[in-house]
Amino acid sequence: MKYFLSVLFFCSCFITVKAQDNIDEALAYQYFQQAEYEKAANLLEKLFNRSKNDSYFDLYFTSLLKIKKYNDAETLVKKLIKQYPQKLNYQIALGRIYQENGKIAEANKIYYAAIQNSPKNEFQYRDLANSFYRIEAYDMAANTFLQGRKALGDELLFTFELLSIYRFKKDKLALINEYLNALPANPQLLPQAQSVLANLFEDNSDYLLLQSALLRKLQKQPDIELFTELLIWQYIQQKDYEMALRQLIAQDKRTKNSGNLLFNTANNLVANNAFATAIKAYEYIVAKGPENELYLPAKIQLINAKYELAIQGKIEQQAIKLLADEFLQIIKQYGITNQTIFALKKLSYLQAYYLNDFSAAEKTLEQALNFNNLPAAEIAELKIELGDIYILNKEPWEAILVYEQVAKQFDNLPVASDARFRSARLSFYQGNFKYAKSQADVLKASTSQLIANDALNLSLLISDNLQSKNDSLALMMYADAELLQFTNNSTAALKKLDSIDIVYPKNSLTDDILMAKARIFIKISDFEKAEINLKNLISQHFTSIWIDDAIFTLADIYENKLNNIDEAKKLYQQLITDFPGSILNTEARKRYRNLRGDNLGT
Repeated sequence: MKYFLSVLFFCSCFITVKAQDNIDEALAYQYFQQAEYEKAANLLEKLFNRSKNDSYFDLYFTSLLKIKKYNDAETLVKKLIKQYPQKLNYQIALGRIYQENGKIAEANKIYYAAIQNSPKNEFQYRDLANSFYRIEAYDMAANTFLQGRKALGDELLFTFELLSIYRFKKDKLALINEYLNALPANPQLLPQAQSVLANLFEDNSDYLLLQSALLRKLQKQPDIELFTELLIWQYIQQKDYEMALRQLIAQDKRTKNSGNLLFNTANNLVANNAFATAIKAYEYIVAKGPENELYLPAKIQLINAKYELAIQGKIEQQAIKLLADEFLQIIKQYGITNQTIFALKKLSYLQAYYLNDFSAAEKTLEQALNFNNLPAAEIAELKIELGDIYILNKEPWEAILVYEQVAKQFDNLPVASDARFRSARLSFYQGNFKYAKSQADVLKASTSQLIANDALNLSLLISDNLQSKNDSLALMMYADAELLQFTNNSTAALKKLDSIDIVYPKNSLTDDILMAKARIFIKISDFEKAEINLKNLISQHFTSIWIDDAIFTLADIYENKLNNIDEAKKLYQQLITDFPGSILNTEARKRYRNLRGDNLGT
């Protein structure tokens, strides 16, 4: 009976102590989170002395440092080091005290000793590095992993941990070297390396660091193709497309493959508007011969790249005729199929807008429309393009009939709103302003945000410039200039726009004329003149309907054409701040974050 009562008494005492510990623990955590470190330290001291649990130690030790009781902390840690010399976290705690008191040399001496004395196994090195990480001693955490590699004889050990530390620290050179160390054994890391480095690098000098490191690696390991791929990527990032192409061709000759990397990079060059270099890449693949699996795709992309150069006005008239012949050759060789309809569409565009052969352009599109099994959306787009060519050929009524036909026949598709807008725009070109405005007002409710925005701008353009006879007549000249630009007659359009102020001085179209001229200059690649017009619009016409378009367009020119990233960032930020309701706001925010170096999705 006495034994039973003794056991019962012991159990009740244990339960009481355990319950008290739970209460003290909850209170200690609460005080710590509320930054009441004095109260937290008193409770955590009791909890740690009872349990010797390192979770309590970390909080207790941190609380002592927060209330600057460095002597108490040092006494505690030194005592624990004597009791548990094998536990390196106490040694690191002592180093942290010295660090907090500005004794950096003494702290580092302890840290390095802890790293050297770490047991030679992977888990211990990770645990020690985590201890450094918790006190934000990131260099020591990296040194721990590097020492672990050396001690365990594995140069790939702790790769991901080191990448994480270097990335956090923004240590560019160390991050470059770590990726280059890891890539041969982990080729799947290449896309991550490209994404991380692109977000981290700030200017050309950073890419030169990568270039130098890659060239050193390639001297020692020329057979590692991943290094060549990364070198090509960095040339593209620097917009040194010709050097990228040279590397690609050299690699292709060395590996003797079908040219997949070359083809994909050429597509990337097209996306970056580097059409001339892309053309050389496609020509190299086509020269491999018809037996190559990429022959036909490369041939098609080659013609497309030439087409893009043509519509940017960067090739001569005779070259455009030769390009039209190449599209004809594709149709002749492969017939009209779903895969070659694109050739008919682009051929008709060249015929209409660059060769001024409107009848041939009409016949080409009619040929495409006679092909069976075309998707509804494709038919609608072809008909809209046919309507545009009717305008060029001075057949406006035919154009209106086609637009109305598309709007009715494909009423459930977004293209119907596009057709209605083109009809309204044609009415504007003809000077039928009230009817054009009534059509545009209906389209302001379109489900297509782009069409709704264009319709709103057209409606405001008309209503803002019909306040007087002088303005109305000036608007008529402006509409003529817009039609000239639509027909790809940029010189005549600019002349007409410049004449408006002479013929009708003090008209209300100044901001509209600046925007129209800027768009023409962009089309003919005269970005300096475009910049001048846009800057005038932004500085002198802040309430213009074109203000958000002007800010975004100028930012885009600075970013992609004039290489003035600082000005681009300022303008994107201005658009985000001053025009939160603009349709361009989302894209501006995305570009601003990208230029600022934010990590988007990596």
